[in-house]
Amino acid sequence: MNISQTQILLTGACGGIGSHCARRLSQQGARILAIGRDQKRLDALLDSLQPHPSEAHQSYCIELCDDNQRQQLIDQLNAHQIHPNVLINLAGTNQLALFEQQPETQIRQLIETNLTATLLLTRALLPLLQQQPQARIINVGSTFGSIGYPGYVSYCTTKFALRGFSEALQRELSDSAIKVQYFAPRATQTALNSDAADQLNAQLNNAVDNPSLVAKSLVELLNSDATHRFLGWPERLFVKLNGLFPNLVGGSIGKQLQLIKRHADHNPAPADTKFFHGTAVTTAALTSTDSIPVDSTQATSNQTKISHPSPSCQGDH
Repeated sequence: MNISQTQILLTGACGGIGSHCARRLSQQGARILAIGRDQKRLDALLDSLQPHPSEAHQSYCIELCDDNQRQQLIDQLNAHQIHPNVLINLAGTNQLALFEQQPETQIRQLIETNLTATLLLTRALLPLLQQQPQARIINVGSTFGSIGYPGYVSYCTTKFALRGFSEALQRELSDSAIKVQYFAPRATQTALNSDAADQLNAQLNNAVDNPSLVAKSLVELLNSDATHRFLGWPERLFVKLNGLFPNLVGGSIGKQLQLIKRHADHNPAPADTKFFHGTAVTTAALTSTDSIPVDSTQATSNQTKISHPSPSCQGDH
């Protein structure tokens, strides 16, 4: 796809991966339509982008989990005759936690942000994308969308579903001009990764990618005809092994279960409790690439304003 001819609607644009994607895409001539929840960060992002040769980049400060705000976004695009031909679904949220300790509200939030909002935004944008001679949808998942991992039960559930959504939608739209692609990073360095997740990665000697390199790989996927891309070695191998021999991978992960639980436990055992760890598993505790600013700020007058984001739903990779 010729990136210089794209108008890219990018959710989670203020996050570590999102901001790097926006800058890299603008350098290749794309017009960026940035979606986030913090107008100050959106303003700073737009200021950092390579100016578009003919049309200004735009930002939209909205809460994607809010039905009314999503519809207002669509109305704004139509009213201003802005016709995106690429949608990158990057917004998401995550927490390292034991499933039995996660509050029901947090589980709902994960599902709403990582899955429901993504599906509903994509569905709402399909009529606009179908007007284009060529269009793309990139759904950003995770290695944990292929490997179920302790401490990330709810998160894995949403990313497994997102991978299935991407595959099914690609096949449903295979007779159209819209191509659907799935992008699965592994652990990525972001300022908002929890200390517990960082410590777990360090103890398991996990590779953690720079968000700039992750963004580079995402742009390469957009430039290709591939339907999916999984980042990292040996993560790509373990994705395939888990599909063929799940018990083998599960047994390896099980050797690290007590270590994972110690970091994921929000009600930790007394300090003198002893844990016995097995050997390291190279598929690793891949932390979320989803970084989540929680502020809600009003849009400034020189950018498109939809409304205040509510604190009910979070996101930004």
